[in-house]
Amino acid sequence: MSRRDDPRDRLRPEFWRNVPMARMTRAEWEALCDGCGKCCLNKLEDEDTGEVAFTRVACRLLDGETCRCGQYAIRKSLVPECVVLTPGTIANVAYWLPRTCAYRLLFEGKSLPEWHPLRTGDPESVHRAGVSVRGWTVPEYEVPEEDWEDHVIDEEP
Repeated sequence: MSRRDDPRDRLRPEFWRNVPMARMTRAEWEALCDGCGKCCLNKLEDEDTGEVAFTRVACRLLDGETCRCGQYAIRKSLVPECVVLTPGTIANVAYWLPRTCAYRLLFEGKSLPEWHPLRTGDPESVHRAGVSVRGWTVPEYEVPEEDWEDHVIDEEP
């Protein structure tokens, strides 16, 4: 059997509705990502209140047009502060994920939005719905960290 035919790569029908996150296959876990790119926006967290503010400043690895990480497989080695989201880490980081994020929604017991690619079968549906960061981010290497506050987004994207 070739790697291409590996049953672990297949997605069970509507798995997100009836498979607990901890029991999803790696392929299912990865398929939850809608490709919006919001998790790759740099955020500022108020130490006193815990409030998280999203900025327009994107991780240096984010491709602003595809809304995908340019070095996904090795992102943690290139960006040590990158959070590798797993069923084991979701409880600690869900609060800073965007409200539209499938990982956060499922963790909170909610369902996927109608525009999610798993529901539409189309990876472009997230962009057509206007919930991705396509075309409006600024790479972090162009903005000094002390200026990130100037790029805070008034409302979560």
